[in-house]
Amino acid sequence: MSTFTFDHIALSVKDVDQSIAFYKQVFQLKEIKNTASDSKTRWLSLNEGKQLHLIPRPNSEIKINKAVHFALSTSDFDAFIKHLIHLKIDYSDWQDTPNKDYIRNDGIQQVYFQDPNGYWIEINNAVS
Repeated sequence: MSTFTFDHIALSVKDVDQSIAFYKQVFQLKEIKNTASDSKTRWLSLNEGKQLHLIPRPNSEIKINKAVHFALSTSDFDAFIKHLIHLKIDYSDWQDTPNKDYIRNDGIQQVYFQDPNGYWIEINNAVS
């Protein structure tokens, strides 16, 4: 049987420039070259060879819900929460309690917030 590793996540976005600015500001991600095509899709590095691809779809309806999200882990959870507050980005726990984190049964802290297109992002402290 083959083994698999995570490569990238791709999101349809209304305004690729706005989305690039958001992800650079919030996560300090570095934009990298789209080596797949000459399209207007733009790529950001998530480090360790992992990528976030932002695909412009200005005329498409983007449907989202909190159950469809991606999660990133940080070893400095409290500092990241302060960063969100500084950027005036609203966050919540899974139950949508504003400006509240959640501690899972396994002890992992997490919060959720949305990008400019409404995609949900989870930040947690489950760093290995």
